[in-house]
Amino acid sequence: MAAVQLMCARLGMVTGRGLGGAIRARYSTWVLWPACLLLIVANVFNIGADLGGMADAMQLVTGVRSYYWTPFFALLIAGLLVWTSYDLIARIFKWLTLVLFAYVITAFLARPNWVAVFQGTFVPHVEWTRPSISVLVGILGTTISPYLFFWQASEEVEEDRKRGQTTVAQRRGATSQELVVAREDVVTGMFYSNLVMFFIILTTSATLHAHGIRDIETAKQAAEALRPLAGSGAYWLFTLGLVGTGMLGVPVLAGSCAYAIAEAALWRGASLSKKPRRAPRFYLVIGGAMLVGLALDFAGLNAVKMLFWSAVLNGILAPPLVVLVVMLTSDKKVMGTRVNSRTARVLGWICAGVMGAAALALLFT
Repeated sequence: MAAVQLMCARLGMVTGRGLGGAIRARYSTWVLWPACLLLIVANVFNIGADLGGMADAMQLVTGVRSYYWTPFFALLIAGLLVWTSYDLIARIFKWLTLVLFAYVITAFLARPNWVAVFQGTFVPHVEWTRPSISVLVGILGTTISPYLFFWQASEEVEEDRKRGQTTVAQRRGATSQELVVAREDVVTGMFYSNLVMFFIILTTSATLHAHGIRDIETAKQAAEALRPLAGSGAYWLFTLGLVGTGMLGVPVLAGSCAYAIAEAALWRGASLSKKPRRAPRFYLVIGGAMLVGLALDFAGLNAVKMLFWSAVLNGILAPPLVVLVVMLTSDKKVMGTRVNSRTARVLGWICAGVMGAAALALLFT
């Protein structure tokens, strides 16, 4: 995960373009638009899953039906993007994600069999069955997701724009120190995200699964995993964590769609740092992605199941994009002297190979 994300960061820093722009500059539109389509399909489903999950969690603690919370969160996010900025959203709601560290504490309170934990961690058991393979693909897909590739590269470009580098020529190139800082930033972020994910899996296993709850249908069932730590307050902890990650995630999902299409269609000035009146088409894409995601929720799909299957969909659609990322960042015509190291290339191809094999296994199981 760290290797692929670092490739995307380096691509944005060195070329001065987002991933969509880099694909367009190096390859034909026959490669570009299918890549954008993969992203949009995965992201729209993800948006619906995130909005539905937030709404289900709020119904859990307020008693108000999720039917009303889903459009509320969609309108809230859209309003904040239009009237404020994503930077403000991130500054406010990132603190709610600290609630997820409650899973780390709960994992110890649940007193799992640590011998079994270490054995299961380093010698995983995978069965050649559709449920088992789908979980594997889902774990890979929720970790190494298409939207992260586009967002990471685009955000590096946004940082340059904030420093007044408005043209590709001005943004092109990166110093060794800038690349070192990017590596530290990406590796740190990936380490903590995977650490929390590990403890979410462990906590759920030691609580829900250990007590025979193996088919989670509702937010209430999922929240029960935090009961050893918070008692009846488990529902509030779960809700705060889910709302925090959703408020951060939905704008990123919709925004990465907009960045990809804007770069592919060569729209000038398309950026979340600009107000809608200065980038109307960019914000129309964001609004459209959120509306389609919202429609999926009103189609009556189960929010918890949507969260799971959106991860599986990410796992199926990500491998071709990983291949593109590795090829672009290993190409001297694109990166000049800043091409991938041998270690990065090996890790990138291993990632593409493992994810591709898992996706094929699921499709043919």
